[in-house]
Amino acid sequence: MPPPKSLLGRAFTLLAVFTADRPSATLSELSRHSGLPLSTTHRLVRELVAWRALERDQDGRFTIGLRLWELGVLSPGALDLRDRALPYLEDLFEVTHHNVQLAIRDDLEVVYVERLAAKDAVSVLTRMGSRMPLHATGVGLVLLAHAPHDVQERAVDAPLKRYTKHTIGTSKALRETLAAVRRDGYAIADRQIEPITYSVAAPVRGPDGDVVAAVSVVVPVETRTDTVLPAVRACGRAISRSLGWHP
Repeated sequence: MPPPKSLLGRAFTLLAVFTADRPSATLSELSRHSGLPLSTTHRLVRELVAWRALERDQDGRFTIGLRLWELGVLSPGALDLRDRALPYLEDLFEVTHHNVQLAIRDDLEVVYVERLAAKDAVSVLTRMGSRMPLHATGVGLVLLAHAPHDVQERAVDAPLKRYTKHTIGTSKALRETLAAVRRDGYAIADRQIEPITYSVAAPVRGPDGDVVAAVSVVVPVETRTDTVLPAVRACGRAISRSLGWHP
């Protein structure tokens, strides 16, 4: 796609260059990956640095600035959800001492809005603000299983990225998994992202009963599911009640 013509569109195109795999970039890299001329990139970067949307390190590379984080956490949905969920996430963390995650859906991706991790917990790829595909994560499967029908169909028809040999890779397998999630009321993503971990996820419901988020715990593969599943489901129900859901 050609770069947008508006100033705002070009600025967002520039910011979109930064990803979890590319947390920093030089001026020339920003120009190349965004498709913007170097002179335009230079002008936009200078303004974004002045606004604190970008920061420049000692090596001359640019990173996302704190100002964007300050604005991002003011998103009404995420802010209210995180504030209400945090006490219950902390309880879940104290019970399991593993990685606890809270996520919402943005189209065909999961966005992680909170994560609690112990120093000696198993490592995970996710962090606050990071994104993952719906089909490969426990929280993603919960959110997709309760998403509108058209969203589910687009996800099923889309290419399914494989992370390990256990990652769901076919439309048939994804449909069967989503049906099981709706039937059981929880999701288990077994070694789908990393071969040494699996996640257990449960839905978080809003006042009208719709699933608005999902909570999960990521544990080593040798962990017995029955030692974490009840706590994860209880956490999901507790957050749901704090949001106004009455079963």
